[in-house]
Amino acid sequence: MIKDTSGQDKHIAPSLARRLKWPVTLGSTILLLSGLVWASVSGSSVSQSIDRSELRFATLVRGTLVRDVATTGKIVAANAPVLYSPEKGTVTLIANPGDRVEKGQVVATIESHSLTNSLKQQESLLDSMRSSLARAKLDARRSQLKANQTLDMAKVDLEAADRESRRGDQLIETSLISKIDYEKGKDELHKAKLLFAHAQQEVALMKDTLTFELKNKAAEVNRQGLVVAELQRQVTALNITAPVGGIIGNWLTEQKARIAQSQPILTVVDLSAFEAELAVPETYADELGLGMDVELNFGGVMVMGKLSSISPEVRNREVATRVRFTQDSALHLRQNQRLSARVLLENRPDVLMVKRGAFINSGGGRLVYRLQDDIAQRTAIALGARSMSHIEVLEGGEAGDEWVISSIELFKNAEQVLVR
Repeated sequence: MIKDTSGQDKHIAPSLARRLKWPVTLGSTILLLSGLVWASVSGSSVSQSIDRSELRFATLVRGTLVRDVATTGKIVAANAPVLYSPEKGTVTLIANPGDRVEKGQVVATIESHSLTNSLKQQESLLDSMRSSLARAKLDARRSQLKANQTLDMAKVDLEAADRESRRGDQLIETSLISKIDYEKGKDELHKAKLLFAHAQQEVALMKDTLTFELKNKAAEVNRQGLVVAELQRQVTALNITAPVGGIIGNWLTEQKARIAQSQPILTVVDLSAFEAELAVPETYADELGLGMDVELNFGGVMVMGKLSSISPEVRNREVATRVRFTQDSALHLRQNQRLSARVLLENRPDVLMVKRGAFINSGGGRLVYRLQDDIAQRTAIALGARSMSHIEVLEGGEAGDEWVISSIELFKNAEQVLVR
């Protein structure tokens, strides 16, 4: 039997060079590739690299830039009148804060003894003047009757004198009376005519005089009636009524307090009409205008409104404005409810713009890093109009460019940075 050659085999261990061959080859390849990358990006000007996850990017686009102002505010009643005391006196508050009242309902009363006494005195004087007017009318009728009697008697005397004169004409023709008696009859006729004429004038003058006096008396009564009516209005106004339907806001005085004229008493809030009161930073005050569109956000519900009023003064570096909007019962609005809003100042069509970011502040609005082939290149820019979400690019960019919009402090003012 022939044996195999296994007895002649020897176990040989691999050499060190053979074991390091593949790791060295792999490392050399990686180094070569890295060198090629660095060479391709002008490694002499790339001083550092930044992880892409630490940055935010945005692409420049053309579109309509809506300039707006973000602000906050609250819901206020468009009609919340304050009720004042019409006279000095003691107040009795009938409606309590939070009570619902209807228009015309009495909510408070004022007790004013001096005013009520003045009304009674003037009413008594008016009754007296009315009695005097009635008495004057009776006297006028009496005087008119006497004047008419005088006129009637003068008329009778005239007719008698005329008859005697005609009889004298007949008798003088037959010489039955003397010429002296005839002429005396003529004088009596002339006298009767004068008396009748004077009586007519006296009646007319008496009528005009009595009419004038009665007119004056009636004017005095009417004037006194106006005084009484005004006092009655003031006394009626002591019962203070709600000018609108709603709820009682706050008491502005104490129950049974002694108050002065024109002192505020309470407020009535009209729940049927609300407005939004916004506080806009004073830097935008000159750009605000009545009728501007305003976007109101009620907890996720968007409602459009119009700017209805702008305060002429600045308080705490803010300008108070009012916004009117169409109310919806689904909103469930409440007095002093908080909200956020966006005042739409201007629409700029065909504007090159980019999303807002921290680069605006960190770069002063003059520097940005433009990304191209994983290299962020420092670029000088000029920015224009700004909105809540975008900003206009005037210089330094074109549509389609990709900018780093996060803070540029990570770049340490380097000319080029590798974004890996």
